[in-house]
Amino acid sequence: MTDISSQGVSDRRNLRSNGSGASANGARQDAPDPCHREELVAYAELLFFAYRDFTSDPDAALEQYGFGRAHHRVLHFVHRHPGLRVANLLDILKITKQSLARVLKQLIDKGFVLQKAGNADRRERRLFVTAKGGRLIEKLTSLQVKRIEEALATAGPGARQFTRRFLFAMITQSDRDRVETLIKLPPGTNSDDWSEGGK
Repeated sequence: MTDISSQGVSDRRNLRSNGSGASANGARQDAPDPCHREELVAYAELLFFAYRDFTSDPDAALEQYGFGRAHHRVLHFVHRHPGLRVANLLDILKITKQSLARVLKQLIDKGFVLQKAGNADRRERRLFVTAKGGRLIEKLTSLQVKRIEEALATAGPGARQFTRRFLFAMITQSDRDRVETLIKLPPGTNSDDWSEGGK
């Protein structure tokens, strides 16, 4: 309900006379720094261009098979987690059942992915890459790993740790623990080193 009390009118007059700098309780409310916002927009643009180039090499390889990025993501996680359930894959990719069904059918029909019933529950659908699928995903991964390795070397000392923390921080907070369990860390690596400061 609109505040029509004399106190409310007085507060609004004070706000107008002081610009956006003061609130009703007298606390200073600074306007957003336009330079800071432009810096953040620049980061968003850098992410766009980085992702564009990060995906360009595997995109070209996938085109030879009539595949796209959805096929790449399915191959990647099924390869990294043999026997992955279809339900879990849906949760990872955040796509519709219809979209995943179409992509999986193409990968299965062309011999890149194998689908088996679960041992404990025959209703479960477990996914595995075939030897053919393994060769393709290794090729795609090598292309992207090479670009990451070159970027880290170019960025200089401290880039690895900062990149890990930044990428974790970019993930929705409620999803970070689950994502961390999906990532296979190098032997001897402490998971705290990867996510510290990102939670």
